[in-house]
Amino acid sequence: MNKQLAILGSTGSIGRQALEVVRRNPQRFGIAVLTAHSNHQLLIQQALEFKPAVVVIGCSGSADSVSKALQNTGIEVLVGNKHIETVVTMPEIDQVLVALVGIAALTPLVAAIKAHKSIALANKEALVVAGDIVMRLACEHQVPILPVDSEHSAIFQCLQGEQSSTVEKIYLTASGGPFFGQSAQSLRTVTPGQALCHPNWNMGSKITIDSATMINKGLEVIEAKWLFDLQPHQIDVVVHPQSVVHSIVQFTDGSMKAQMGLPDMKLPIQYAFAYPERIAADFGRFSFMDVPNLTFASPDTETFRSLTLARQALLSGGNLPCILNAANEAAVDAFLKHQIGFMQIPEIIEQTMHKGVFIANPSLDELIETNRVAKNCAKEIIKSKEILFV
Repeated sequence: MNKQLAILGSTGSIGRQALEVVRRNPQRFGIAVLTAHSNHQLLIQQALEFKPAVVVIGCSGSADSVSKALQNTGIEVLVGNKHIETVVTMPEIDQVLVALVGIAALTPLVAAIKAHKSIALANKEALVVAGDIVMRLACEHQVPILPVDSEHSAIFQCLQGEQSSTVEKIYLTASGGPFFGQSAQSLRTVTPGQALCHPNWNMGSKITIDSATMINKGLEVIEAKWLFDLQPHQIDVVVHPQSVVHSIVQFTDGSMKAQMGLPDMKLPIQYAFAYPERIAADFGRFSFMDVPNLTFASPDTETFRSLTLARQALLSGGNLPCILNAANEAAVDAFLKHQIGFMQIPEIIEQTMHKGVFIANPSLDELIETNRVAKNCAKEIIKSKEILFV
């Protein structure tokens, strides 16, 4: 039998590419569950093609359309995101791809781990917010968490056959986004349209803006700490504009391993689905002759201050990474709505971190409440214009 997958967030960028991997490997992978928040038309198309047992549509306003389109197909239609926590425990599911955006992924992830489902993780926020809780649960239930982010998948691949005690440092590579090398002054008039033009990757709007501010790399540093059981000083960031070297591991003997390839998210998705196998694919091949010069540089943490704020949150620990993440979500949303300028994003994050109530060892409920309070705090900062707007 082929591996049965639950794709949480099937209409997003990662979800669509995951289904492309399934489409290319029908003998290996099948779909048990698809979920979407509001893109009901695409969810219907996906359901009719892949014939899952269940679909979940989060937006109640789209429920009738989905139910009508899928009637007489044998596909069960559930309405409301609350059902995601239940469907991930279905016995026929072998692996859950968590491709939901934001902290909304946290409770379904925990439910899937407790149900002993293998996890393919494409959501940064769950480990940023609750890495200690999630990884302890995964260890307790002996559940593998296979990273889908290209950088963390690269580290994971480089560590195959190696002892964790021999890892001296890891390097997470960053493209630098669309504004690499530009000054803070020149970025004050950046528009959402300009920030959404990533030079190498095709991603959703939230993560594309995060790449432009470089906070995505800060979130990945926090995520890597939990995924690979590292100390903050063992995680470094290097800007690599070509996005060919996806990340690097340096070992205690001084040797280094890098995972390389064209920037294509289908590769880490397929690797997570097929692990521990590495199966053939017709993805594009990198040629050194096409890109003869691979360059690397240190990140500009003065211009892109979000990366520094993320490191501060990691070092402080507790619920501070949760506050950082919530503030960033609110700020990015405001920027995309033309309510604030690009360079105000880190200012909002920093002010929210200062105003937050620190909890050293938060519970899951406390983290969920921290997220709510911090997001509201950031929105109030934006609304009251306590920051200096351009």
